[in-house]
Amino acid sequence: MLYDIRLHLHYEYAAAAGGGRHQVRVLPQTIAGVQRVIAASLSFQPPPAERADFSDFFGNNVTSIAFRDAHETLDIRMSARVSVSRPEPGLDVSPDIHGLKAELEAVRSLSPTAPHHFLAASDHAGLDTAITAYARESLAGSAVATAVDLCNRIHRDFTYDGKATTVQTRASDAFALKRGVCQDFSHIMIAGLRGVGIPAGYVSGFLRTIPPKGKPRLEGADAMHAWVKAWCGRDTGWQEFDPTNGMRASNDHITVGYGRDYSDVAPIVGVLKTTGGQVGEQAVDVIPVAVEKV
Repeated sequence: MLYDIRLHLHYEYAAAAGGGRHQVRVLPQTIAGVQRVIAASLSFQPPPAERADFSDFFGNNVTSIAFRDAHETLDIRMSARVSVSRPEPGLDVSPDIHGLKAELEAVRSLSPTAPHHFLAASDHAGLDTAITAYARESLAGSAVATAVDLCNRIHRDFTYDGKATTVQTRASDAFALKRGVCQDFSHIMIAGLRGVGIPAGYVSGFLRTIPPKGKPRLEGADAMHAWVKAWCGRDTGWQEFDPTNGMRASNDHITVGYGRDYSDVAPIVGVLKTTGGQVGEQAVDVIPVAVEKV
């Protein structure tokens, strides 16, 4: 699938910010065998006094910006054309939990994709006895089967509610509420998988949304999305699951970044020199591009 993606982040400050420094992670990345970024751009208004582009430890595209002059608003605009072609899930050859532990112990690498980084508790996805007990009910033989079952149960048992949580909500709090958004459901699944011994991480990106039959697609109605990656053994490797929708990641999922949880791939983090609060808005368009056959 070929997509044009547009993102607009808008922030208004209660009092003019006298300066600020931020790191922005919104640019999609090229992933061998999964997706290719054909073109991408990222702009800021007002223009920053400093800008640097680099890749972080996990290979995510990061843009560091700094402001010195006073400004009352900040607008971030990203546009990209991305081709996504995920391989179809093959035969499940992943081991059970005991076999997975043995294969995990045999991994000596500490590269960014090594499963060891994704097994311990993290800020938003701490190990929790209630979540672990919930995840144990999904133990279904193989690691892949366990992840699929947990993904489907979260989709079934939890209610999507955009007002129930915030970006600071931890997995344990969202689990107690049985409500939340994609970020919360992903953190719950990550905490559950880690609790039973399956390395799991957070995926930030975009999801193509399809309007109801007969209804027009709303401009800017999409938002950034989150799902889960799970290490399912030496031969199966990393697999991706979307507990918000009860499905495996598909060609409608466009990846921006990978991390241990949301804090590793937040769209923007930083500091401001100001007083009072701020209001932020987000608008995303994920538009399929028709490809003419010759």
